Amino acid sequence: MRAQTGTEHHPDLRVALEHLLSAGGKRIRPTIVFLAGNMLGAPQEKLITLGASVEMLHTATLVHDDLIDGSLLRRGMPTLNARWSPAATVLTGDFLFSRAAKLAAETDYLPLMKLFAETLSVIVNGELTQLFAARGVIDRNNYYRRIYAKTASLFEMSALAAAMISTEDEIVRTMLKTYGYEIGMAFQIMDDVLDFTGEQATVGKPVGSDLLQGLVTLPAIYFAESYPDDPDIKLLAEGGWGNQERMDRLVEAIRNTDSNSRAISEARHHVDLGLDALRNFPWSQERESLESLARYIIDRNV
Repeated sequence: MRAQTGTEHHPDLRVALEHLLSAGGKRIRPTIVFLAGNMLGAPQEKLITLGASVEMLHTATLVHDDLIDGSLLRRGMPTLNARWSPAATVLTGDFLFSRAAKLAAETDYLPLMKLFAETLSVIVNGELTQLFAARGVIDRNNYYRRIYAKTASLFEMSALAAAMISTEDEIVRTMLKTYGYEIGMAFQIMDDVLDFTGEQATVGKPVGSDLLQGLVTLPAIYFAESYPDDPDIKLLAEGGWGNQERMDRLVEAIRNTDSNSRAISEARHHVDLGLDALRNFPWSQERESLESLARYIIDRNV
C-alpha cells in the first residue's frame, strides 16, 4: 500500500501517510481479497490493485472515525488527529478515499466500482446513524445495523469483489459474499467484547471506551436484558454516559457477568455460518487459510 500513496504530494501529507502506515494493523481485509481471489484464479495484477484499494478505504475510514470519536490512541499509537488539526486530518482521510477509488477504478470493471461506491455509502450512513441516533440506544437491531455498516460491509465487499474479478458465477459470488458478511459481523462483535475484557496496553485504547461514548454494544445489551433494573444501565439509557464513575462501574459489572461469553457465542455462530459458505469449494490452501482466518477472529486477543 505504501507505493500506492505516491511521492509527489505535499511533504506534510507524506509525513501523515507514513505515520498511518507505521501503525501497522492486521490487514485482514486485503488478506481476504488475496486468499479468495487466488482460490478462484483471479488475475494477479487486478488482485493486488483491489487489495490495496480495500486497505486504503479501510484506513481512510479509521482516520475519520478517530477524529469523530475524539480518539487519541489507535493500536497503541497516537492517532492522526492527536497530532494534527481536524482540518488536516479530514483532508488526509479524503486523500486516502480518493486513492482507494482510483485503485478500484484501475480494475477496469464497472460493477466493482458500483460496489465500492455502495459500500462507502453504507459506511458513511452508518457513521451518521452512530453519531445522531445510537447514543444510549439499547436495541439489538440498531446494534446489528451499526456493526454491519461499520465493519461487516467492508469484509463483505472484500470477499465479493475478489469473486467479481474472478468469475461470473453468481452462486460463487454469493457464497463468498456470505463468508465476508458473517466473519465481518463476528469480527466487530469480538472487537466489542475486547473493549470490555482487554487491557489498554494490548487493545490500544482505553477499556470501556465505547460505553463512555454512549455506544451500547452486544455485551452491554446482554447485560441490560439480564439486569434491566440495574441503576447504571438505566442511567445509560437516559443519556448518562457522561458520568464516568457510573459508567466505569457498569463496565466492571459487565465484566463480572456472563455477558461477554454470551456475545462470544454469538460471534462464534457467525463464524460457523461463514465456514458453511466455504464448504462447497474444493479443498485448496487458500480455502484452508480462509477457514483459519475465520477461526482466528474468535481466538484473537487484539
